[in-house]
Amino acid sequence: MRIIRKNPERISTLPNEPVDLVLMDSLLEKYAGKKGSMIPLLQGTQELYGYVPKTAIEKISLKTGLSESKVFGVTTFYSQFRLNPVGKHIIKVCHGTACHVQNANAITSAIMRELGVEDGATTPDKFFTLESVACLGCCSLAPVMMIGEETYGKLTGDSAVKIIKEIRKSENK
Repeated sequence: MRIIRKNPERISTLPNEPVDLVLMDSLLEKYAGKKGSMIPLLQGTQELYGYVPKTAIEKISLKTGLSESKVFGVTTFYSQFRLNPVGKHIIKVCHGTACHVQNANAITSAIMRELGVEDGATTPDKFFTLESVACLGCCSLAPVMMIGEETYGKLTGDSAVKIIKEIRKSENK
């Protein structure tokens, strides 16, 4: 059986970034010897670092006795886990049915041009990460994007870019 990954771009091509793995010790102690602990371990790791570093996968493998490939496989299977650092602001553009019909693709394309990144990528300054998502549950506001906890609706490509420029400007004062 051949496994096809939905999001191969989520697989890190960066060298291991230096992270303080000691931060994981209490998390690993909490789940030591417990069956079914891999997902909570990965969630806790991502909460600590903002993503799941390759070195953390190695440490989880070592401490749990699970193979690195098993831990890596679970990490890449679930879309909630990230293998790369994300930006300070995560831009989620809804591509659910209502947003798709209202041209969410134009919004994503405009943001990609503005930021100079592909969908799923982070700007070099680690200020923004762009993600297309299946649904944000705001269909009456379609097309919609969220930046952090703030929701923006009835967007066009230009209005989405304007919002992003305002956020950058307000934080670069």
